[in-house]
Amino acid sequence: MLILFSAFNGFAQTDPASRQAAMKQKLITELKLSDVQADSVVAINMDFMPQRREIFQDQSLSQDDKKAKMKVISDQADKRIKPVLGDSLFKQYQDWRVKNMQQMRSGKQGNN
Repeated sequence: MLILFSAFNGFAQTDPASRQAAMKQKLITELKLSDVQADSVVAINMDFMPQRREIFQDQSLSQDDKKAKMKVISDQADKRIKPVLGDSLFKQYQDWRVKNMQQMRSGKQGNN
């Protein structure tokens, strides 16, 4: 789940509006979401960003604790995203998210 945060935080070099626009475009291009669906998914994920950032930056938490807390946040976000996408698209979104997390992990391993 830390990687999910990193994926959304990966656009941190830009302002929030640019970050949101880039994520929206990625959802439209890769998952074929409508503008409304992509806007909703981005907005939901951005709603949870402060909580993810706080967990990510909390040096008192172990990696396992961070993962557990991130999972709770992701589950909360998913409960809001699923009705927006419906069952089929939500499954595709979850698969896409896992794939992106794996790609981020691969890219980050080379930088550590």
